[in-house]
Amino acid sequence: MNIYLGIDFGTSGARAIAIDAEKTIVARVQYSFTNSGAVKDAVAWQKALFSIIEQIPQQIRQQIKAIAIDGTSATVLLCDARGNPIDTPILYNDGRGVTVLETIKEIAPPHHVVLSATSSLAKLCWWSQQPLFSQAVYFLHQADWLAYLLHGKLGISDYHNALKLGYDVEKLVYPNWLQNLPFAHLLPQVLPPGTPIGRVTKEISNHLSLPLDCLVCTGTTDSIAAFLASGASEPGEAVTSLGSTLVLKLLSQTKVEDAKYGIYSHRLGNLWLTGGASNTGGAVLKHFFSEAELVSLSQQIDPNKESFLNYYPLLQKGDRFPINDPNLLPKLEPRPANRVEFLHGLLESLARIENLGYQRLQQLGASQLTKVYTAGGGAKNSAWRIMRQRHLQVPVIASLNTEAAYGTALLALTFNLFN
Repeated sequence: MNIYLGIDFGTSGARAIAIDAEKTIVARVQYSFTNSGAVKDAVAWQKALFSIIEQIPQQIRQQIKAIAIDGTSATVLLCDARGNPIDTPILYNDGRGVTVLETIKEIAPPHHVVLSATSSLAKLCWWSQQPLFSQAVYFLHQADWLAYLLHGKLGISDYHNALKLGYDVEKLVYPNWLQNLPFAHLLPQVLPPGTPIGRVTKEISNHLSLPLDCLVCTGTTDSIAAFLASGASEPGEAVTSLGSTLVLKLLSQTKVEDAKYGIYSHRLGNLWLTGGASNTGGAVLKHFFSEAELVSLSQQIDPNKESFLNYYPLLQKGDRFPINDPNLLPKLEPRPANRVEFLHGLLESLARIENLGYQRLQQLGASQLTKVYTAGGGAKNSAWRIMRQRHLQVPVIASLNTEAAYGTALLALTFNLFN
């Protein structure tokens, strides 16, 4: 039996899922970081990687044919010639790059995705001003470095992770403005996600009981891995993540970008994954209702009957997508005394905002919406699903799998899922 392993690195630890050639899960393991500092400790990452592979039953491990790894987007590190980190990694949400944004604005095109304090390029530019930068030989993303620990080849990335570094995912090259920077020699080689890089090293094979012919592939980001896990694969299919915030991702034949709304597109082979994120979402629901109340009260709602309570549920002012207004005030009135009616109004309003988001993507040129898969905690709410389907006017179904590690395992299985 051939086994394919996907490993997902997140903020609380790592998860791994092994699947067979029929995409059936044969093993699922996880590793939790023991302290809050471990999330930005490369030594802790390495320990997690090796531990999670060792947790997989040996009879399954010895049949692994390919491995792919995803990491958090724009979590990066600087390495020396031997692949050793020369500084603490900088996490995806670290905004220290704000100090170099004016410099980046002088070199990057207007409205480019790198024009963010948390972009990979902003972090690299910040590092270039630090004394230790002279020791740097490689600039890598989290997934790049973890894969290197298995295959031993430095300086290789994928075009999902490299998007926020400034890589041109349309032309599949680094643009001239990036190549002309004095530290351009640190930039990794970029390959399509899921491309086999090489076999595990002999040392890793012996240490982790992996077959010598086990391939290690280029990886992806955690959010794209979760999209791949959903089952969406055709233009017009989308994934709505109903977590603390509302995140929409639509698979499109056309590339869509609009910095005003925080919309940009990832390449998926010959298709594009475009989307946006709203500040509204499940965090607002949990502000007013307990988990138990959300379940019990939702069961009392008639989802086929529209609530005419019109809210814009926010916990603080400001949204970017689908309405771009930093001063947009939360709209949570009038509030009925009946809590079922109040919840109905909130869920209905969130469904309207989701519909407006997909309309916005289509107005900008994305493929017409045909089906929506749902991930996140809100995916379990059947009343909400019916409301959303009523507004979206397309089938709304639960994602086939919601774990990013499963999507990364699919990447390993298919050796270039979208290529």
